[in-house]
Amino acid sequence: MTPTGIEVRHQERCATRRGGRCNCERSYRGNVWDRARGRPIWGPRGTSQAEAEAWRTQALAERKTAKRADSALTARDNWETWYAGALGGTISNRRGERYKASALRGYERAWRLRIDPELGAHRLADLGHRDLQAFVDRLAEGGASRSTINNTLDPLRVIFRRALKRGEVAANPTLDLDLPGAPDATARVASREGAAALIAALPADQRALWATAFYAGLRRGELRALRWADVDLEAKLIRVRRAWDDDPAVGEIEPKTKGSRRAVPIVSPLAGLLAAHGTDPNDLVFGVSATAPFEPSTVRRRARAAWAAAGLEPRTLHEARHTAASFMIAAGANAKALSTVMGHAGVEITFNRYGHLMEGSEAEVGRRLDAYLVGRSWERL
Repeated sequence: MTPTGIEVRHQERCATRRGGRCNCERSYRGNVWDRARGRPIWGPRGTSQAEAEAWRTQALAERKTAKRADSALTARDNWETWYAGALGGTISNRRGERYKASALRGYERAWRLRIDPELGAHRLADLGHRDLQAFVDRLAEGGASRSTINNTLDPLRVIFRRALKRGEVAANPTLDLDLPGAPDATARVASREGAAALIAALPADQRALWATAFYAGLRRGELRALRWADVDLEAKLIRVRRAWDDDPAVGEIEPKTKGSRRAVPIVSPLAGLLAAHGTDPNDLVFGVSATAPFEPSTVRRRARAAWAAAGLEPRTLHEARHTAASFMIAAGANAKALSTVMGHAGVEITFNRYGHLMEGSEAEVGRRLDAYLVGRSWERL
C-alpha cells in the first residue's frame, strides 16, 4: 500500500492497467497540502519511494518551522502584510476583486485610530474571542455606535480570515461577537409625501440631484460621476457605469461592485427634473462644472439650510438611497429585481438591509398558506 501523501504512477505498458502485476519502472512523488492556496504542493518525480517519502518529511518539517515563525507575528505585523498586499492588488476581497481605495482608507483609519493602540502589539495567535469581546465592550463604553464598532472590526476580520486559511491561527475570534444596540436595519426613510416635500423645498438647481437619490437610489459616488451620456430620457433609464472617489487624487473609479454596473429606471417625478438639465453628453450631470463633481459637504450644507427654513427633518444622500429602496418595495418589487436596481453584489445583501421593509411576517405567511391550501384568495382570509 502506498503511504499517505505519496503518488505512484505506472507506465502505459504496465500490466497493472489490465489488472495484472506491475512489470514497469514506477515513478513516485510526494505532496503536502497548502491550506493558503487550497491545493497540494508536489515534490519532484523519481523512481524511488524512499526519496519521495524523504522529500515529504522535509517539506512537512519546513512548514512546521514556518508556522511557528508565523505564530510569533503580532497583529500589527499581520496587518502591515495584509495592507501592503491589498494596496498592491495581490490580496483580493472575498469576491476575488481588488479592494476599492475608499474601503482601504476606511480600514487603515480604523486600524490606526482604534485597533493598533490596544491590540497591535499582541501576538495574533494569542488574541481570542474573549479579548476581542472586551475590545468591543470598551469601544461601546467610550460611546461608539454599533455601526462604528462593526466597521472598526473589519480590519481584524480580514487579517484573521487570511491567517486561518494559512493555518497560522486555530480559529477566527471575530465571529459571533456581541455588538451593542439594535442592528442598524432601520435606516431613516422618508414617506412618499415627505420625499416630495424635501425635494420641493430645495433650491431649484439642487432638486434633480436629490430627486435622483430619492427616486433612483444611486450612491453618492455614482451621483458625482454621472454624465449626460448615461441618462437616456427616451428609454427612461440611467445607466450606472462609474463612480467618483472621495479622494481628489483618485477621481473617477469603477463602480463599487460588478453588480453596480446597472440600468436604473427613471420614474415620472424624476424625469421632469432631469429634462430641465442636459447639455454635452460628456458633461457631469451634477458637477460644479462640466468636469468637476459636486462637493458632498456643500450639497449637504445647502440642503440642511433649505430644510431648516421649511421646518423639515433633514436627510442624507445615503438615507435618500434607502428611501428609494423602500419605495420600490412598497411598489411590489421582488428582492431580486430590487437587488439589481440597487446595485448590490448579491440578493442576500438586499434581504439583510431591507428585509424588515418587505412583506412576509409570520402571520401573513400563515394567511397565504391557508389560502393556498383551501384554494381561496389570501386577502379574503
